[in-house]
Amino acid sequence: MCGAKKAGDLTTPGQSVKVDFTGRGTVFIMRIGKHRIAIDVGGTFTDLVVSNADGSARTLKLLSTPDDYSRAITDGLARLFEGGVTDPKGVVSLVHAFTVATNALLTGHGAKVALITTRGFRDVLEIARLRMPQLYNMDWDKPRPLVPRRLRYEIEERMDADGNVITLLDAASVIAAIDKMRAQGVDSVAVCLLHSYVNPAHEQAVMKILRQHVPELSISASHQVLPEIREYERTSTTVVNAFVKPVVDRYLASVESGVEKLGVETPLMVMQSSGGIISADTAREFPAYCVESGPAAGAIGAAALGEILGMSNIIAFDMGGTTAKACLIEGGEPRLTDEMEVGSGINIGQRLLGGGGYLVRSPTIDLAEIGAGGGSLAWIDKGGALRVGPDSAGAMPGPACYGRGGTRPTVTDANVILGFLNPAHLLDGDMPISKQAAEDAIRIHIAEPLGMSVHEAAYGIHAIANAAMTRAIQAVSSEIGRSPREFAMVAFGGNGAVHGSTLAGHAGISDIIIPPASGVFSALGLLFARIQHRLVAVFWHDVDKVDLQALNARAGQLLQDAQRLMTAEGVTTAHTELHLVLEMRYAGQSSELGIPVVSSGVTRTMLDEATEQFHLEHERTYGYCSRGEQVQLVNLRLRARSMDRWDHLPAPEALRTNAANGASGGERPVYFGGKGWVTTPVIRRVDLGEDPTPGPMIVEEYDTTIIVPPGATARAIAGTVQIHLEAGA
Repeated sequence: MCGAKKAGDLTTPGQSVKVDFTGRGTVFIMRIGKHRIAIDVGGTFTDLVVSNADGSARTLKLLSTPDDYSRAITDGLARLFEGGVTDPKGVVSLVHAFTVATNALLTGHGAKVALITTRGFRDVLEIARLRMPQLYNMDWDKPRPLVPRRLRYEIEERMDADGNVITLLDAASVIAAIDKMRAQGVDSVAVCLLHSYVNPAHEQAVMKILRQHVPELSISASHQVLPEIREYERTSTTVVNAFVKPVVDRYLASVESGVEKLGVETPLMVMQSSGGIISADTAREFPAYCVESGPAAGAIGAAALGEILGMSNIIAFDMGGTTAKACLIEGGEPRLTDEMEVGSGINIGQRLLGGGGYLVRSPTIDLAEIGAGGGSLAWIDKGGALRVGPDSAGAMPGPACYGRGGTRPTVTDANVILGFLNPAHLLDGDMPISKQAAEDAIRIHIAEPLGMSVHEAAYGIHAIANAAMTRAIQAVSSEIGRSPREFAMVAFGGNGAVHGSTLAGHAGISDIIIPPASGVFSALGLLFARIQHRLVAVFWHDVDKVDLQALNARAGQLLQDAQRLMTAEGVTTAHTELHLVLEMRYAGQSSELGIPVVSSGVTRTMLDEATEQFHLEHERTYGYCSRGEQVQLVNLRLRARSMDRWDHLPAPEALRTNAANGASGGERPVYFGGKGWVTTPVIRRVDLGEDPTPGPMIVEEYDTTIIVPPGATARAIAGTVQIHLEAGA
């Protein structure tokens, strides 16, 4: 299928070594080589992957530690280093994706932030875009601004749209604001002055005054965080950066201290929302770039897997313990958006009904994110309707079946009742499961109040979660003019393989790929990421009036800035890829489409070709184009990316060495909705061959469970499990 390579083409298998970590977390172990370590911290689980130079691999999955997320990281690394199987001195790469910034925004537990802005623009955060995402919900409340009005300070200064000074900066007004901030006990300050994206002189002067008088404050300035037009977007992004900056700084310092004590000497790298990695120091300065750190890693891994398998069009589906995410990968590249909202229920960039969360405008992999993970809580609303999510049981107490004190039913509890998950244990025995606790939770909170049986209530929970996640898949495909039938699905995360086939059937997708190490695949995806920086410059002109010399001069400055940043990350000019994008729109529109061009020497012919590509992309995305309308060039956006990259999957044998530890085998009854209870065989991935095997079947692994429904077939190729759904299945 899809031109898949043979496993031998991908990696060099290694001889397995077995080490006993009884009761400490199950670990896959292969031959020792130079180590690349990836760590993905989620709301429920923390995942670690170690890849060795010889193609061998190890994985570890353990519960996150919400009171201090760095503790799970150091505990996990300590387990990996026990016995000398992995040598901390031999770690050559350490890449991390985290949820700390997102959690701070969702919970409101960030820094105490002040905003310094131009007189007259104090209420930009309140006014926002004047949108209400839930038009008919009278109970909906606008998100509370991260900076209360009393901490927003206006100063005397003004620039015009061309960067000319209208009102000189009054230093006394800045000092007065500082005095008020001291009295309020502010931790962090955002500086966002009018038109600083074209002339940052006044913001730079304010920063200098702040450093002189309050050097202890964390400072975020809009000309550094987001040098773009649009006052609300620039202010919101800068405020978000200021809100999470001290939190992320402390967290990364704790992680670095912990790994240093374990003997790891390589510097920590951090995943950005755009799918590239940066140094921890850069992430400290611009944490707003890392809000969607973990989900981005999964999308990068899915794109890399598609390249290995010869597939360029993929819908990546990632379902973990707290949320489910979908991403479109087209032509081998994850689709990007320029902005996202955090805390808006469904987290999708560039949708019409925004305004429900905190806006962050920075290059972000275009994810549809739903509060429907394995730990999502099932509940009954005031009208007596069954609901699922967005609240989650998290790592503590977790689903009721985990036996850690949870009493409310979750999607995982429902899947245990339905037979999709092992009713005795997960993680090959490391995590005991109580089916009785799951039954009690669903009976008390759902089944009895609704007058139905426990398994009917469980299937209702399962089906409602599926409906929500199908919406996410549609949001990244059909809603932007792409038919999901033209894409394959790569399903991963601890629960992705449980729900993937059903969701694919709902969306009309025929082929589902379950990657190796599926339950920790976002961590694995970190290893495929490359060092990357994205820069933007405003260049707002009608396309037919563009001064090519000025355009190329502006692009040349971006190129120089990008090379300086890459050099600081240790990447030479010879090993840097540069991609320039022209962001264009019809006159009067409020959003742009990006059209790629060569990174230097833009000619009139190239600009005309880009304009034609803009018309075509506008028609594809929005259903119409108008070649008679004026097209405007608004921004130049440059991506600088390292050429060197990790380009292979772990040896499939490395991920099979733990098969003997699992108690899989035999069969169990599984409830497949309209087909009722079906006696279903339970196997391991190693039991699948390359010839299609008809379902139903359950493939149990250390980090996930794969459901192959009736009417589908499954086979193992190149370390993946590939499921094909027959029409009408």
